[in-house]
Amino acid sequence: MRRVFWSLILFAFCFALSNCSGKPGADANGANANAVQLRSFADITDPAAALAEGNKLLDENDTENAIEAYKRAVELDPKLGEAYFKMGVAYSLLEIEAKHSGTSERLPGDPIPKEEAKEKSNSVKMFEKAVEIYKEQIAASPDDAAAYYTLGRAYNKLNKDKESEDALEKAVKLKPDDSDYQTELGSIRIKLAKYHEAITALKKAVELDADNAEAAELLEDAEAGAKRVDYVSKPDNTKANANANANANANVDAANSNSATSTDTKKTPSNSKTSEPGDRPRIVKDEKNSPPPAPKRHQ
Repeated sequence: MRRVFWSLILFAFCFALSNCSGKPGADANGANANAVQLRSFADITDPAAALAEGNKLLDENDTENAIEAYKRAVELDPKLGEAYFKMGVAYSLLEIEAKHSGTSERLPGDPIPKEEAKEKSNSVKMFEKAVEIYKEQIAASPDDAAAYYTLGRAYNKLNKDKESEDALEKAVKLKPDDSDYQTELGSIRIKLAKYHEAITALKKAVELDADNAEAAELLEDAEAGAKRVDYVSKPDNTKANANANANANANVDAANSNSATSTDTKKTPSNSKTSEPGDRPRIVKDEKNSPPPAPKRHQ
């Protein structure tokens, strides 16, 4: 009996051990399956080719490998501003994904430590680097519309809206027939609540490219915003009319009061009685002006 008891204990222990050892193995396999296999782009020797490969991977949502390709591009050409800008876009996508998926160590609502608050994210670092490079390019070539365009977009990502608008206005001025430039300008003006000005740019964008769905959608937003602004700034006609009517009534009452007072003070006594309907008018003689009576004829 004792031997059977110990056999059962040993069997239960072995079963539990097999389950515990099996679960980590499964988790490890799942982690390996979810891990991204980073590629090496060391074989690419042309920065433009590395940039193009990064753009291709970013469009395919292979964000991590896109970043690796962009890193290779700026390694080959440290002044390639577009690679820094696109790398900022890729990093921002990963940061947003980490925030929404809960993989961040800090829980929502937790205070941000001062050290962490001072530390810039990778996306901000890349956008700031892009701004630095494009400002240098513009200083060397003031008529570079593409540099102004991407500079404006980088400022937008950094929430420097006024600087973004200024850069995009210069890009549009240099290249007014580019639908993308007009669209980006309209977008930042919506962000600045300059709805009427945004409508002008977005209408131009749609005229230049009827298939520009983004411009058409932004145009609807701008027109809706303009209507809201116009409605709020419009005077309250109902209240104005009520005030005007009240003032008019007050003026009429004052006029009637003044008229009644004047009539009472200037009223003179009358020698004639008030005529009733059917009465003949009574003639009042003026004794001073009446002619002397005619002499009586002797009978």
